[in-house]
Amino acid sequence: MSQEASETRTRTRTRQAVDREGRPEPHRLQGWLAVASVTIGVLALILGWIEETHFPGAVAGLIGLPLSLYSQMISATTNERWLNVIGMVTSFLGISFALNNGGFTL
Repeated sequence: MSQEASETRTRTRTRQAVDREGRPEPHRLQGWLAVASVTIGVLALILGWIEETHFPGAVAGLIGLPLSLYSQMISATTNERWLNVIGMVTSFLGISFALNNGGFTL
C-alpha cells in the first residue's frame, strides 16, 4: 500500500504538459514576457537617463514595471524569474530617472 502511494506521488511530481508528439511543452508565453520585460526595462532606463527623452522613458517604465510584475507572477523557471527581476529594477530606475528629468511633461 505504501509503495503504491509512493509511486503515485513520484509520478505526479514529474508530470509535465506535453504536446501531441509527447515532448515537453516549453513555456513560450512566460519566456516572451520575461524577455519583453527586460527589453522594455532597459529601454526605459536609457530613455529616462537622457533628459530630452524623459517622456518616452516614463511611458516605457510605466509599461515595463507592471508587465514584469505580472511576468514574475506567472513565471515557471528560475531563468525567467531572473530576467523578470532585472526587468523590474531597470523599469523602476528608468521611470525614476525620467521623473527626475521632467516626467510626463511635454
